[in-house]
Amino acid sequence: MTQILIIEDEERISTFVTKGLKAAGFAAGSARTAREGFDLAVTAEPALIILDLGLPDEDGMSLLARLRGSGVTSPVIVLTARRGLDDTVAALEGGADDYMAKPFGFDELLARVRLRLRPAAGAEASELSHGGVTLNLLTRRALVGGREIELSAREFTLAETFLRHPDQVLSREQLLSQVWGYDFDPGSNVVDVYVRYLRGKIGADRIQTVRGVGYRLQSVEVQ
Repeated sequence: MTQILIIEDEERISTFVTKGLKAAGFAAGSARTAREGFDLAVTAEPALIILDLGLPDEDGMSLLARLRGSGVTSPVIVLTARRGLDDTVAALEGGADDYMAKPFGFDELLARVRLRLRPAAGAEASELSHGGVTLNLLTRRALVGGREIELSAREFTLAETFLRHPDQVLSREQLLSQVWGYDFDPGSNVVDVYVRYLRGKIGADRIQTVRGVGYRLQSVEVQ
């Protein structure tokens, strides 16, 4: 059974989520404070963490940064009453894998939990490489032409999505679904913004724009 850690100070929500996950066949444990959640995340190495941002002893964003800084790589789904786009982007850039605003439906949360745990269902390569770009999925290191580059959490996930579908055209809708994992305003230009960021780091000619369709990762000749 997969162990899921719920870091949530509201007893009603924590109990609701814990019971629902157990009914769905998952093993779930909970913590009510950031201190307790940090200790459990580091020692128990859960397969997934559900994190509330409004904790009594520390802001959830600060806790998330400490978890990532301590080497905790478990997928994190953030739960929060904060609904602004800036808060969403900050959480994702801070290392979260998904973001849900309160109030939320349990069926949707369960679907997102299953989505985030899906890669763990079977063994897979720890490294992806194509056209001179290499990603190590365990260490989160990125190399371009053998040179290490710095990628934010969202840039890394976007690059990973391209490397899993080399030379394949991916629509903006596909990238939103696979990289952000939740519904964005269809008019949002977040995909285009992050493609521009990524191009600036791995090389503009590596990501081709297919007008009216989306983007494609292509090989380039190393000079």
